[in-house]
Amino acid sequence: MAGSHRGGQGATIYSVAELAGVSIASVSRVLQGSTAVSERTREKVLAAVEQLNYVPLSAARSLAVRHHEAHGLVLPELTGPYYAELLLGFETRAAEHGHSVVLLLAEGKKDLGRSVRQLATRVDGLAMLGSASIPEDVVMSLHGSKPVVLIAGDAHLGVEAIGAENAHSAQEIAAHLIGHGRQRLLFVGDPGASPDVRDRYHGFVLAHEAAGRAAAEPARIAFRESDGTAFADELLSAGDRPDALVCANDELALAIMHRLQDRGLDVPGDVAIVGWDDVMTARYVRPGLTTVRQPVHELGALAAERLHERVSGGEPHEGLQVLPTSVVLRESCGCAPRATRHTDH
Repeated sequence: MAGSHRGGQGATIYSVAELAGVSIASVSRVLQGSTAVSERTREKVLAAVEQLNYVPLSAARSLAVRHHEAHGLVLPELTGPYYAELLLGFETRAAEHGHSVVLLLAEGKKDLGRSVRQLATRVDGLAMLGSASIPEDVVMSLHGSKPVVLIAGDAHLGVEAIGAENAHSAQEIAAHLIGHGRQRLLFVGDPGASPDVRDRYHGFVLAHEAAGRAAAEPARIAFRESDGTAFADELLSAGDRPDALVCANDELALAIMHRLQDRGLDVPGDVAIVGWDDVMTARYVRPGLTTVRQPVHELGALAAERLHERVSGGEPHEGLQVLPTSVVLRESCGCAPRATRHTDH
């Protein structure tokens, strides 16, 4: 019966064949990418593989002897400075341990779960970014079959999870704007896109509650430069504009600030703008961008380090390992020039 099949380490090519109702040879041909099988057989085998969370035995043997000497890294995309810095930190640390890195981008994949399972056969372990682009069931599908480290995601039993602090710094930066006398703050970014942004909006709400205010609903937009520019255009035509924007990342903040300034608005006079990440550009624009510095390179390096330890036989850490962030005050929030300082957590 199908209900008797176990996934993960308990799954074998025999149980896949039994569940799919085909021969072992057919399963082998499908997994090797052969075209000498019917589409119906292929679909049945792949459905059984997915249900059982099956990783081919050859990959399991490779894990035992560390034959691959490669780590997999799954990211939503590579646009923007965040992903580049994360990848750099990950690759640098992996190389120190003698591992190569195989990169998989979620964007454009019709069946991400299948792509990730295929990647798992070529590497010793995987690190994945926690986001809406990489659903939780994809992460958990490898549970028990390959070491997994989740970056900037929620902790799950048996899955290593690391991230940067979000809520406290977001509360602090929003409270700072309220302290500047700003009355109509707006959070720009979609809290549903990732646990990181969800927690940043939570900190935004906490700052309002502490001030006896009700927080506005967020402006749920994506995090690319073009999305920030389009949002700024909408803002310019709005009747009752906010007087402060708390952006989910620097890419949005910089794009919005540039567009508003081009259209004659003063930052921070007409609208204060703050971001998140502290990318290099943030310190060179005028006004300098107030933001939150998070250790992106260190996150990538820690993910590779923990993956190396797991592949070497170490047990996963329980809960979420959190790296500190720090508020960086510049002029875009209303602070006087050269008042830049850091607030560490």
